[in-house]
Amino acid sequence: MSIENFLAGDNEKINQLLLFSAEVNKMTSIMRKTLVVDGSRPENDAEHSWQIALMCMIFKDFAPEGTDICRAVQMCIIHDLVEIYAGDTYAYDVEGNKIKAKREAEAADKLFSMLPEELGEELRKLWEEFDEMETPDAKYAAAMDRIQPFFHSTLTDGHTWKIGNPSFEMVDERISVAKEIIPEISSWYNKNIQRAFEKGWLKE
Repeated sequence: MSIENFLAGDNEKINQLLLFSAEVNKMTSIMRKTLVVDGSRPENDAEHSWQIALMCMIFKDFAPEGTDICRAVQMCIIHDLVEIYAGDTYAYDVEGNKIKAKREAEAADKLFSMLPEELGEELRKLWEEFDEMETPDAKYAAAMDRIQPFFHSTLTDGHTWKIGNPSFEMVDERISVAKEIIPEISSWYNKNIQRAFEKGWLKE
C-alpha cells in the first residue's frame, strides 16, 4: 500500500490535489519533542497543527480586534507542512535553528510546487506570512503555536524543557508573542513558570 497505488482520473487538477493530500499525510510521521497530554508518546506535526488550529477558534474572544480567525486557522494548518522534508527543529536547538530558515525555504519550494500554480502561491504566501509573524493574523496564529507546547510541558513534568535545558530567558522569549497578543494569559503563565522552577523543570 503506497502512493504507487494512485489511479489518476481525467482531471489533472483533481489529480494534483489528491497527490498533494497524500503527500501531506506524511505529517503524521513527523514526531515532535512535545508529548501528548497523557505523556504516553511524542505528538506528531499533524496533531500539533490540528490542535493549534482548534485553539485559534476557541480563543477567538481573546483575539485582537480585527483578527481574521479563518486566516489564522489556515496558517496553523499549513505552518509546519514544510517539515515533511525539512524535519522538526526543536525550539531550543541553537545550532539547528541557524539553518532552519534555509532548510524550510527549500522544502517549501518542493512542496508547494506540487499544487496548481495559483493555489501553491496562495499557500506559500500564507506560510511566509506566518513565519514572518508581522501581521495581526500571523501573530495570533503564532500565539497559539507558542501556547500549546508550553501548555503540554506544564502537563508532562516539563518534558520538553528537560530535553534541552533551556534558560528561563529562552522560554520567556519563545512565548513572548502570546503574552503580547493575549495578555490575559499572564497569570496562568506566571504561575506555571513558578511551578516549573519549584519542580526543577526549569533552572533560573
